[in-house]
Amino acid sequence: MKEIIEKISSYNIFNYLFPGIIFVILLREITNYDLVQENNFLGAFLYYFIGLIISRIGSLIIGDLLKSKTLKFIKFVDYNDFVNACDKDKKIELFSEINNMYRTIISLLTLLLLAKLYEKTAEWLNISEGISYILLIITLIILFIFSYKKQTGFVKKRVASRMEK
Repeated sequence: MKEIIEKISSYNIFNYLFPGIIFVILLREITNYDLVQENNFLGAFLYYFIGLIISRIGSLIIGDLLKSKTLKFIKFVDYNDFVNACDKDKKIELFSEINNMYRTIISLLTLLLLAKLYEKTAEWLNISEGISYILLIITLIILFIFSYKKQTGFVKKRVASRMEK
């Protein structure tokens, strides 16, 4: 267990574990859903996974929505420029990590709102727990398919930027 804890980066703590724990605590407070685990070991893995989901939604939906041509709220630099700048200034990676944490918090709060809305809608439409689980699993499959696609794109861009040197 000690080795696992030593390998967890600050990025993983602030973008996966921390949001997962906060989400589960707030979810229990504002809905009838209770994901809090009595077993801390199992809880750590569940909260990390929930945080991973929150982060992926932040990356795929929140981030892309805020940088969309419609909203134009955020503008990113060219990826090659980002990689080259990180080589010259290591603090850029820290700033990017903080930036991703803010996006994850936006995602966390959005998901809490959606959970509350789903709870009320499920009660109103009398959606069974079994159907809710099926919808959740389908949603997670779709989320991770798109996450995989996006991550593959980052790997390709990174390789391309290194091949140019």
